[in-house]
Amino acid sequence: MQGLIHLLPQLFIWGLLLPLLTLCFAHCLINIRLLRRLKPTPSGEMGEIRIQDVSVLVPARNEERRIRDCLASLIAQEPPVREIILLDDRSTDQTATIARELGFREERGSRLRLLRGEKLPEEWVGKNWACHQLSQAASLESRYLLFTDADTIHGPSCVRTALARAVSTRADLLSLWPDQITGSWSEKLVIPLGYLLFMAFHPFPILSWLQANPNRVARWGFSRKRLAFMGAANGQFLLFRRDSYLQLGGHEALRDHLVEDIAFGRRVAARTGEGMRLVNADGIDLLRCRMYSGFSELWEGFSKNLRPVFEESHIGFALFGVVIFSLFLLPFLLLPLGESLLSAAWIAVILIMGMRFMITMRFQTSWLGIIAHPFAVILALLIALNSWRLCQTTGVSWKGRNYSGKTRSSFN
Repeated sequence: MQGLIHLLPQLFIWGLLLPLLTLCFAHCLINIRLLRRLKPTPSGEMGEIRIQDVSVLVPARNEERRIRDCLASLIAQEPPVREIILLDDRSTDQTATIARELGFREERGSRLRLLRGEKLPEEWVGKNWACHQLSQAASLESRYLLFTDADTIHGPSCVRTALARAVSTRADLLSLWPDQITGSWSEKLVIPLGYLLFMAFHPFPILSWLQANPNRVARWGFSRKRLAFMGAANGQFLLFRRDSYLQLGGHEALRDHLVEDIAFGRRVAARTGEGMRLVNADGIDLLRCRMYSGFSELWEGFSKNLRPVFEESHIGFALFGVVIFSLFLLPFLLLPLGESLLSAAWIAVILIMGMRFMITMRFQTSWLGIIAHPFAVILALLIALNSWRLCQTTGVSWKGRNYSGKTRSSFN
């Protein structure tokens, strides 16, 4: 019996941990290949694709530090989009003033239009309410709606390149993953982890295979729920076919969801059998974003998201924590424990660092994330625990508003 107990750690790492990490490594390689990097499309190659079919919609609340660069980059799109609508969500800073300086006006029909957000109704999340109002204000002649965050900076060919990709792939929702600008140490540690988890776990190959022939969904017995968990998107850049956005119920259908981008990805993926298409693309040559500025913003922002992204599933959240700890932190903790586990632990560490290296090279993220990988995982797990604590007690906060953190399933 004592010998069996002694063998358990070796059985765990050799029989479970290493095979799972090897699978993650292979999956990461495949996903990096499948996630196409978009290069700027020359304006002369647009053919019948019209950028004037796009309404660009920007929700903003207290964004005076970033809004000028965002709006200026959207105004500079070549050729110009049909309209850019900024919704000032009751900001208490200079957000609206800066927009007016750039030519935004409150008159209906203005190509550069400024909206004053209405009071937030009960059971709505602020961003979703802002985006809902924007969708209502968009020109009825626009066939595409682009929701983009106020902390993004767009290259002059960004919108036309994304639109060309959306049209060529018949995407109902196209989402770009931008070049993430990281300034503080905490940003450099935590934000690249998102790419690691996305590349290691997201089932791009299966979803692409099903989208190529939606009849496979019924043939292979994929339920809407199973399909939904193959979906993900990045709220910094969501380009919808307008008809599809309305069919999904728009932001109104997700009015109380705290992670609406993932929720939209799930809603589209859940309808793969009906022919809907979700397309994610690497947009680092087209788009930049500074998600958070410093530790306090990062802590609050991810605390808002990490528990709610699992919606009603307490088990899913707990399993997430166990998997992240076991796969991406435990091998480093095993290194000093003795020769019996040393070789297996080193193999695991090499696999982890290999994934980190690939992702750092591909997405041009900070090298600090590789050097201090164990500390990055520890910090991410602490944020996850804080997110769970807040959702169970006082609720989560963002932009001066408090939410319960309880989130309904998004795939229905």
